[in-house]
Formats: sequence, structure tokens, C-alpha cells
Amino acid sequence: MARYLEVHPHDPQPRAIAQAVAILRDGGVIAYPTDSCYALGALADGAGAEKIRRIRHLDDTHHLTLVCADFAQLGHLVHLDNSAFRAIKAATPGPYTFILPATPEVPRRLAHPKKRSVGVRIPEHPVAHALVAALGEPLLSSTLLLPGSEWPMTEGWQIKEELDHQLDAVLDAGDCGTTPTTVVDWTSGAPEVVRVGSGDPSRFE
Repeated sequence: MARYLEVHPHDPQPRAIAQAVAILRDGGVIAYPTDSCYALGALADGAGAEKIRRIRHLDDTHHLTLVCADFAQLGHLVHLDNSAFRAIKAATPGPYTFILPATPEVPRRLAHPKKRSVGVRIPEHPVAHALVAALGEPLLSSTLLLPGSEWPMTEGWQIKEELDHQLDAVLDAGDCGTTPTTVVDWTSGAPEVVRVGSGDPSRFE
């Protein structure tokens, strides 16, 4: 059964964040709020990728996202030319996911099998930021959108009820919306908006 942790949306309790981090470090998968919608999270160096793919019914060509605490952490994971550096730095933190060529820091099994690319983002939500900062490393994530569903789940109690035996913890900080991030693919050297979401796409068009 999943632990249910109620967290203040603007001033998350350190004890609840520490409990979530301990669960992640023990190999668990959690649901947590972001600045776009709820997401699934796990350690990048464990079996979390397979667990997340199983919950969402995803194959290995679907980009999972490495959620970072800051731009310095993001820069270790992906290759950035000057134009990408400037544009992405100006848009973060925020509700954007960027697909970029992965550095050797990214485990091969987490990158796209052909493109060797990976999704990265820096969220603005206080709970997500506190979680990644306390973890001290990127958090492997994916939008909490279940197979056959049109919209991501928005209520912590509902997530706990529906995924109780597939998750190890739910961080409930209230409704954080149903619109996922705007996804920008930068693997060709120029930005291409491949999904319009909660971030303004015009700055990359």
C-alpha cells in the first residue's frame, strides 16, 4: 500500500519531503505535484524506469524526463549549444520539458534507444523543487496519465485509491492542474514544439 503524505503546496513540510526521499532511496515510485500536473517519480539509477513504464504502458521509445533542481544539474545531463543554453535558461524554472542529446551522465537505458536523447526539466512548484533539492540528484519522472485516460489525475486521494498497489507513496498538495508541460525537442539543433501544454510555446516557435 502507498504511503499518503499531505504536503503544504507553498511551504512543504521538511519531514514529509524527507519521508518521500527515503521511499525513493529505497527503490520506491511516488506520485508528486508539479507546476503542470501530478507526475510519477523514481530514482534514475534503479528499476524506476521499468516501474513507471509499466504503470503508464509505455515502450522504451517514450522519453522519460529527468527533473532537476537547478540549471547546473540540468547541464550535466544534456548537451547545450549557446542558443539552447540562453533560451532554456530564460524559460526555467517553468512548465517546459526539453528533449536534448544526452551526456554520458545519463544511463543508456534512460535515453532514447536510437537518438540518445533525454527529456529534462526544472519545475517551479515548491513541492517538486523541495523534493529534488532534498534528493540531491535528478528525479526520473513521467506525467501521471493513465492508459486510456484523456487527462492526468488531479486529486491525491484519487491517485492513492486507484494506484495504491502500484505506488509506494503519494504526496498530496492539492489540485495542481491537468495540463502537462509544453515539450520542446532540441535534438536537431533548433527548437521544435512537439506538444503544446501549460508553458507558452510562442517563445520557441
